[in-house]
Amino acid sequence: MTLWVFGYGSLLWNPGFDPDQRLLAHLPGFRRSFCMRSIHHRGTVADPGLVLALDAAVDAACHGVAFSVRSGQEDDVLAYLRERELISSAYLETEQTVHLRDGRQVPAVTYIIDPEHDQYCGGLPLEEQAHIIAHAIGGRGPNTEYLYNTAAHLHELGIQDHELDWLTARVREILA
Repeated sequence: MTLWVFGYGSLLWNPGFDPDQRLLAHLPGFRRSFCMRSIHHRGTVADPGLVLALDAAVDAACHGVAFSVRSGQEDDVLAYLRERELISSAYLETEQTVHLRDGRQVPAVTYIIDPEHDQYCGGLPLEEQAHIIAHAIGGRGPNTEYLYNTAAHLHELGIQDHELDWLTARVREILA
């Protein structure tokens, strides 16, 4: 059975593995949101940044990419993703049914936010998000790089995300 991984944030532009296939997909019941404080990759404990997570939401759907893992690489890919994504336990590793653009529905490893975790910050106003992202820097670089790369890759894929577009424009204004 093929292992699938759903990407909606940095996995879009940096999956960290060489997938067999990349297909546009969407996940019902979740929305892409800057609802996780980043204390490792895009911020610090003293000055947290924000990273995207999947936040459960009625009548929502997150559009992204489903990656199929090459046969024989499943264990290595899962080990890599767990080390990367579960660094602070704010994400939960789940299996969700994603809808592929070709009409198929497949189970996919999907990292969603734990709304009970202390890094969860759902509901922050966009203006506050913009100011945090504009100034935070973590172990993997500036928070702005994360925002800009994700927004650019969504555009390349033809996926609209009005909140990310607004945040990109606003962060550029703040830094100008």
